[in-house]
Amino acid sequence: MKNLEKIALLIDADNTQLSKLETVIQELSAYGRIVVKRAYGNWRKESLKNWEDELKRLAIKAEQQFDYVSGKNATDMALVIDTLDLLHKEIYDAFVIVASDSDYTPLAIRLHESGVYVMGVGEKKTPAAFRNACDEFLFLENMSKSSEIPVSKPESKPNGRKETADSDLEEKSNTDELQDIHKLLKIAWDKYQDDDRYVNVSSAGQYIKRAKPDFDARTYGFMKLPDLIEAFPKKYAMKRYPGKGTVTIIAYKCK
Repeated sequence: MKNLEKIALLIDADNTQLSKLETVIQELSAYGRIVVKRAYGNWRKESLKNWEDELKRLAIKAEQQFDYVSGKNATDMALVIDTLDLLHKEIYDAFVIVASDSDYTPLAIRLHESGVYVMGVGEKKTPAAFRNACDEFLFLENMSKSSEIPVSKPESKPNGRKETADSDLEEKSNTDELQDIHKLLKIAWDKYQDDDRYVNVSSAGQYIKRAKPDFDARTYGFMKLPDLIEAFPKKYAMKRYPGKGTVTIIAYKCK
């Protein structure tokens, strides 16, 4: 998890679900301190009429942007201009763009080139170009009632043998998206394994995030990456050992 000191959060209200705003802030707060919170939109629009109370409650600054031409909105341009203004102050170490619009791809690339940490937050329909231009991309769908997402792990019978859930997971592993994760886990194992041929799951997770910014174990039904790895005992062996202080290191190797 990144430890960010000054995060600028910029929200395109035309491309965001109002019901997810608080959850977004809660999730991002785990990364560090959010010092700028702005939402952009034409608040005279009927579709945005319910935003006022929530923006006030969450202490998000509302930035009014009128539509200069009927049928087109200037919200995205206003957000981009303000983001670049904030970037030039050189006091923020991370920018978060909340939108599902590929129009923000050039902005994400420009921010990334400046050396700041770039995060995107949007729906799963967000085009790959925008997702991959970020250092990390979070899906709004994964933020809904995350504490209720079941951890899809095979249960052990008393004799220690896996139940049929194991075969169900093997079927699940044949899906294209999950196969990509297995491929990345294999690459991480090839590159980062220690003398015992194990790889720290944390190191593998960082690599996967760099290669696939929108990776989130919850997308595949798991709370965390170790849960995903542990669910496929035919593919991986795992071990845990003490690190510094009270930290427990989790590692895996490919079979």
